[in-house]
Amino acid sequence: MSKTIRNNVYLIIFCGIMGAVAGGVIWTFLKVMSLGIGFLWEWVPEQFPIPCYTLLVCVIGAALIGCFRWKFGDYPEELDTVMAKVKAEKKYDYSNMAVLLLAALFPLLLGSSIGPEAGLTGVIVGLCYWVGDNLSFARQNAKEYSQVGAAVTLGVLFRSPLFGVFAVEEENLDKEIVKLPGSMKLFLYGLAAAAGMGMYMLLSAFFGAGLSALPSFADMQPGVFDYLMMAVYIFLGCLLAKFYFISHKAAEKTVAKLPPVLKETVGGLCLGGMGMAIPVLMFSGEEAMGDLVAGVEVYAPLMLAAIAVLKVLLTNICIQSGLKGGHFFPIIYAGVCLGYAASGIVFADIGGHAVFAAATVTAALLGGIMRKPLAVTLLLFLCFPVKLFLWIFLAAAAGNIILSFADSAKDKKKQK
Repeated sequence: MSKTIRNNVYLIIFCGIMGAVAGGVIWTFLKVMSLGIGFLWEWVPEQFPIPCYTLLVCVIGAALIGCFRWKFGDYPEELDTVMAKVKAEKKYDYSNMAVLLLAALFPLLLGSSIGPEAGLTGVIVGLCYWVGDNLSFARQNAKEYSQVGAAVTLGVLFRSPLFGVFAVEEENLDKEIVKLPGSMKLFLYGLAAAAGMGMYMLLSAFFGAGLSALPSFADMQPGVFDYLMMAVYIFLGCLLAKFYFISHKAAEKTVAKLPPVLKETVGGLCLGGMGMAIPVLMFSGEEAMGDLVAGVEVYAPLMLAAIAVLKVLLTNICIQSGLKGGHFFPIIYAGVCLGYAASGIVFADIGGHAVFAAATVTAALLGGIMRKPLAVTLLLFLCFPVKLFLWIFLAAAAGNIILSFADSAKDKKKQK
């Protein structure tokens, strides 16, 4: 057997093993998170009825997170930051793996309006580079392992392996450093994703899952007026995406003036205050979205629109103040709320019209933020009806084009 063939065999075997390990790590992390949330937000309040419990927990917990970050560093890092480091530095620091895990876990336990994907991606990518540094046959493929690991993380978390593939691949703009052929790389992604999903499902079957999946929306048949309203839904999604960027910059500038620990404490105060007023604003949003789909009739359309805007605002406050993590889950929840609100105002309907509105608003919103229409389509494909696949892609592409054009026009205006 030649050296090239032997190395490829090692690569294939190890990608399968790595995918299974990643699935196990993700399941363990999410299970610990679930148990911790259950203890902190269900068991303790039942046993000890403390006044203003939500506010107290958020403020005290945020101050402790601030102390932790002041001591150990600005973790967890967002997905874009992790992949940018991999691309620029050809490595990712794994020496502080325990810090990465704890930094990713603490804000989630606190009820921060974030998802777990950012922290877990950093952990899995770090493990991949540890393998590359400690196993000689893996060293030359360390970057490929890190990309596969990131794809598996996103694929397992969102139950959509193809989303992980395209979300990572669209980050990889430097084609010269990709040594594996496209077909081989796709095979490795598929193998690792299958192993990761298999391990996660196996552990979940025996011990229970730690994170709820995105809910499945009822099947529906769009009508002519739904198609006519699509331009309005895309506009609303782009408007919320624009608000995401505006609130992101505003939160960043505001907290930049605050010293460490105080910054996190202020974020905890905002989280606790908004959480006491509107509890569904807390946490990542996938469970709240399931409750929304099951009982949307209890919400007035204007209330849903307000929740969408406040969810985006709170997510940016949490991330910029240090109670940080991923933004995918809360942004999807915000998009669904705004879509349901638009449908309720226009149609006074919570059936098929609302599903179409939620799908297209959310697709335009994510397309405008992520700028990856195909990845957005694959992300939303598993929760919305299959027959909306084309309309979701068109809305995501439109969101991407509109926000990109707006940014380009803004840059030209600045240059003048």
